[in-house]
Amino acid sequence: MADQTSADSGNKIKDPADWTTGEEPATGAQESYLHTLATEAHEEVPEDLTKADASRMIDELQEKTGRGR
Repeated sequence: MADQTSADSGNKIKDPADWTTGEEPATGAQESYLHTLATEAHEEVPEDLTKADASRMIDELQEKTGRGR
């Protein structure tokens, strides 16, 4: 039987600053969702966001729009 602590440690959410792919361009899914959230929040989405920046902006706009987790 697997140790629950070991299993849980693999499911922790990493800070976007620690992502190995964080400096890559935002994905299409991130950009699409960002534009949906930005429209609801009456915000602008900057061009050329990285994956990490897009993730942080999604978190901020989810909080602002009430779509947060």
